[in-house]
Amino acid sequence: MPNSSLALSSLDGIYIGTECLLALCATLGNALVIWAARLNAAFHNATLYFIASLALADAAMGLLVMPLAIVVSLGMAMPTYGCLFVCCLMLVFSNASILSLLAIAIDRYLRVKLPTRYKTITTERRVWWALGLCWCLSLLGGLVPMFGWNKAGPRSSSFLRCRFISVMRMDYMVYFRFFLCTLVPLLIMCVLYAEVFYIVRTKLSQGVRGAGAFYGHEFRIAKSLALVLLLFAISWLPLCTINCVFYFHPDSQIPPYLIYLAILLSHANSVMNPIVYAYKIKKVRTTYLFILRTYILCKKPKPALAEQTTDPES
Repeated sequence: MPNSSLALSSLDGIYIGTECLLALCATLGNALVIWAARLNAAFHNATLYFIASLALADAAMGLLVMPLAIVVSLGMAMPTYGCLFVCCLMLVFSNASILSLLAIAIDRYLRVKLPTRYKTITTERRVWWALGLCWCLSLLGGLVPMFGWNKAGPRSSSFLRCRFISVMRMDYMVYFRFFLCTLVPLLIMCVLYAEVFYIVRTKLSQGVRGAGAFYGHEFRIAKSLALVLLLFAISWLPLCTINCVFYFHPDSQIPPYLIYLAILLSHANSVMNPIVYAYKIKKVRTTYLFILRTYILCKKPKPALAEQTTDPES
């Protein structure tokens, strides 16, 4: 028994250390993405606004969700509804991530489906309304358990060792959180990107004069953003699958290290996106370099680099 306790303690230590590292990387990396989007905000690029929204959600994962996940993993004593609020707050920002991804997919679809009307449809005012809707739905969806769909009971005011499964109902996590709020948007995004790639390939194969550069650029951007979507699915589906196992087979014994690994994988997704942008999206990469050279190393930016950063078509 002492050895088992020691093994669990060691596992907790590895988990907490890894969470701290991921939190730091997610916060700094996504702060850089938001900074890059801010420097390019003058061009009113709708996609950059949605990427900034995704980065804000990922930065919040590092600043709030991962530290709160550590608190929950330690089973600290707190009021029942305090524990429930902490657990709900952890869900809000992952909701914002997937809705921001959905907004990006819709934006890219409109860009290739209606290229001549795109700028009139995606006005700055509509983009801000779309962002507000994403965050309001994320907040409401994450806080649903606070209104009764939980294990706490309507008048519970006692203290408990705060654990996620102590206050959150698995039917909420499976049917509402996974099937409705995660799986449905993922399927919609898959259809949208499939349509985007079909339209782009069709236009490129037709060899329309002047369209090659536009659709070639859109194809590269769509591939990069589809990769972001793929990484999101790979990162979150294992944890969602574990929740399904807990709900449909409550007697199943899942090793703690697998649960921790699935949680860490889902949180690691917040670190991946800034790296994908740096390697795959030229505008973001050049802005990263501009920030590094101008604001961090305090050097005068190269003229070519500054020109690319301030070029709305780059």
